[in-house]
Amino acid sequence: MNATNEVPSGAALRVLVVDDERPALDELVWLLEHDPRVGSVLASDSAADGLRRLQEEPVDALFLDIRMPGLTGVELARLLTRFRQPPPVVFVTAYDEHAVDAFELNAVDYVLKPVSGARLAEAVRRVVEARSGATTHVEDTIAVELGGVTRFVSRSEVRYVEAQGDYARLHTPTGSHLLRVPLSSLEEEWRDAGFVRIHRSLLVSLHHVEELHVDAGRCSVVVGGQELGVSRRHTRELRDRLVRPARPGGGSRAED
Repeated sequence: MNATNEVPSGAALRVLVVDDERPALDELVWLLEHDPRVGSVLASDSAADGLRRLQEEPVDALFLDIRMPGLTGVELARLLTRFRQPPPVVFVTAYDEHAVDAFELNAVDYVLKPVSGARLAEAVRRVVEARSGATTHVEDTIAVELGGVTRFVSRSEVRYVEAQGDYARLHTPTGSHLLRVPLSSLEEEWRDAGFVRIHRSLLVSLHHVEELHVDAGRCSVVVGGQELGVSRRHTRELRDRLVRPARPGGGSRAED
């Protein structure tokens, strides 16, 4: 498919809403039309019609129901991967069991019905960020499970990570989440995002470090009001990475 998205990134958003239930479709259209970041809203009552419209005219984002007769929302989203520049997708559904599918398809957001204006406004914000390149869903969003429900956590919200056997526990301002990934893997994958090992069982986000304490040769950091000990073998690297951005040119190593 050669469909492309040529709407200027700074323009008001042009969005398409697809839902086979008329009351839900009308409500989403009404909420989006009252968002100042949205310029125009198109509506389709089936995924097949939505696909046809996407092939005929560019849109900035697709707000998509999942359970629809015939072509489902997930199937439509998979078809969009063939587009040269597929629009960001926000799934809007009454069912939470499709969250993993949404994550694998790089959906920008996953909104559960009934939809509030505030929650939909957050989804629009994520669309704006995705279009501007401010965030990358695949790299910056983590799927975590809580009570049998898969939810999405932004990596920028993670203050520190604690090893728990072969798993890692992500600590955020709103709570903690267990991730089925070893700490060593996150250390390698998240290094360029500002995460650094401070202990064999701890990884911290430099962006969230509030204080650095050194007392009698012992080092610790305060992250989100929590004081975390830094092992001697990791102290130098931590100090270097904390100090280096503040030094002119950022190329010199900090002095002990």
